[in-house]
Amino acid sequence: MEFKITKKANLLTIILIVVGLVFTGIGVAVEMSHHHGEHLGQRLAGNLLIDGFFFFAIGLGALFFLALQYATETGWYASVKRVIEAVAGYLPVGMAMIALAFLVITLQKGAHIYLWMDPSQVAHDEIMQGKAAYLNIPFFWIRTAVYLATYYIFWRGFKRRSMLEDQVGGTDIHFTNYKKAALFLVFFAVFSSTSSWDWIMSIDVHWFSTLFGWYVFAGMWCSTMIVLVTLTLFLKKKGYLPNVNESHIHDLGKWTFATSFLWSYLWFSQFMLIWYANIPEETTYYLTRIADFKLLYFGMFFINFAFPMLLLMSRDAKRHAGILTFVGAIVLFGHWVDVYIMVMAGSMGKNAYIGFMEIGLLLAALGLFVKVILTNLTKAPLTVKNHPFLDESIHHEI
Repeated sequence: MEFKITKKANLLTIILIVVGLVFTGIGVAVEMSHHHGEHLGQRLAGNLLIDGFFFFAIGLGALFFLALQYATETGWYASVKRVIEAVAGYLPVGMAMIALAFLVITLQKGAHIYLWMDPSQVAHDEIMQGKAAYLNIPFFWIRTAVYLATYYIFWRGFKRRSMLEDQVGGTDIHFTNYKKAALFLVFFAVFSSTSSWDWIMSIDVHWFSTLFGWYVFAGMWCSTMIVLVTLTLFLKKKGYLPNVNESHIHDLGKWTFATSFLWSYLWFSQFMLIWYANIPEETTYYLTRIADFKLLYFGMFFINFAFPMLLLMSRDAKRHAGILTFVGAIVLFGHWVDVYIMVMAGSMGKNAYIGFMEIGLLLAALGLFVKVILTNLTKAPLTVKNHPFLDESIHHEI
């Protein structure tokens, strides 16, 4: 069955984008009138980075999850394979958005977000001088280009072979995907950490954590699972995905539950180890966030941990569309707040706040994200053909 975008859905995405841009304009006007544009460039650049990274990470998480199913030769996912591919298909747009954010920041000599990009800051800072061999603009862009090119090549290959498998069948394509996925996971294991160091951790240029890459990855994975289960429930409600049953929904719900706990475990581990060691150059990260963002910071942790624990613990809850959608929406926003704090606490500190600009750019980015995914769903039948595990997936029961 082929998916068609309804006029209502198309109108909703346009409204989100337009309202988002209007809110952004209001935010710019407020910043200019109340603060004389003192932090305008920094706030705009920071929000471009927040939304660019957040939605790019969801697309990348979908590509990772697809590769994981290939590499482990999982059978149950075949019925939702096109949903995963549609979300992963946001990657090219996500790459353009995050590259735009980096371009804006670079042209502003770091925009007071990446202090190591500003020669005047580096000249008076021994720590940044010591890191200059790695944290410099040319090498940053080279690494970013390598990350994005690698992700794009693997995404393009998986997409092409998925379409080809529908036509020719057999097991040759399956085993090619198996080998390519294993290779991708090797690259991803390294790049998902190093890119989080480059793009996010280097904002707090004096600070580092060996758990940070895993922490960002866990947030990415959890956000991706929320989008996948919500999109699957939406399509199922609209009469698509006839092969998807309660067991598939349950599995997606379990992944959401598990990745939420993984993120919570890593949040607490990083916090506890640094706080207990009480080393000044490490605890400064948390001192800033607790001093200026206490309610958001601990509230975000409570939402991302307590909501799934309390509401998704039971078997029935993982199969209930209303509960999954409600919890997913709350937790997804919680992870956006997590990214917001990672970027803004390290760059703007106490001058940061969530206003019209933040809400506007989030709505615009969300509208674009939904529009791209819905368009991707129209490009291929939602039920795969000739997949070796399709029959197993159709009869999946747990």
